[in-house]
Amino acid sequence: MIEIDKLTKCYGQTCALSELTLSIPAGEVCGLLGPNGAGKTTTIRVLNGLVRPTSGRVTIGGFDIETDPRSAKRMVGYVPDRPYLFEKLTGHEFLAFVGGLYDLTPAQTEARAREMLELYDLTGHASRLIEGYSHGMKQKLIITASLLHRPRIFIVDEPMVGLDPRSARKTCDMLRALGRQGVTVLLSTHTLSVAEMVCDRIAILNRGKLVALGKLDELKARSRTSLEEVFLKLTEEQTEDELGLEADSAGSSGSAS
Repeated sequence: MIEIDKLTKCYGQTCALSELTLSIPAGEVCGLLGPNGAGKTTTIRVLNGLVRPTSGRVTIGGFDIETDPRSAKRMVGYVPDRPYLFEKLTGHEFLAFVGGLYDLTPAQTEARAREMLELYDLTGHASRLIEGYSHGMKQKLIITASLLHRPRIFIVDEPMVGLDPRSARKTCDMLRALGRQGVTVLLSTHTLSVAEMVCDRIAILNRGKLVALGKLDELKARSRTSLEEVFLKLTEEQTEDELGLEADSAGSSGSAS
């Protein structure tokens, strides 16, 4: 469902991604790991059509994200690392707005919203203005909005930020359930325990390159140790100076983290 072929994205002289190739089939939950500046968020933004690649090709459900972005985006639910919400709307009003973007009827939007709001204990808050929500409540609302249209591909950048332990567990369970339903899930996270709990396969990026890809047991077998030790070993050569350079470059043209 997601095909990334020799994807490269450069910001000036710095390449956030260098010929990244990755295929994620339907029903797989794939974790995208890497240190700050490794290229995770850049990858996700290219997949969602928010950043144009320097070279390479991305197809989403068979649709090229550059030549047919509308068809590709309609298949995707996206939770960014820093979601933007219209805070002068109530939760209900925001969800109705998002449902309209995907041509859902009011009844379809209401049915799906009710299901997700109940999952995240937001039903009693949906008539409040979003500006009065806590950070965790906003995160739960954006997850709800991204799943209204029942996407076949779900792309999530740091979904657990701001969530309490109960909501984080519900989100992990929900991500696994989506995979069982045939949804392709790409999950970027710094929380290795979440990756271990949720993901079928794990891709590790370092300095814009794919340095490891495989099932959790396969990665652990490479060094006969934990995922944390595998991760640290594969990314230990990245220096603070390099991270600072990538961050500066991203600041002028987009994030490279």
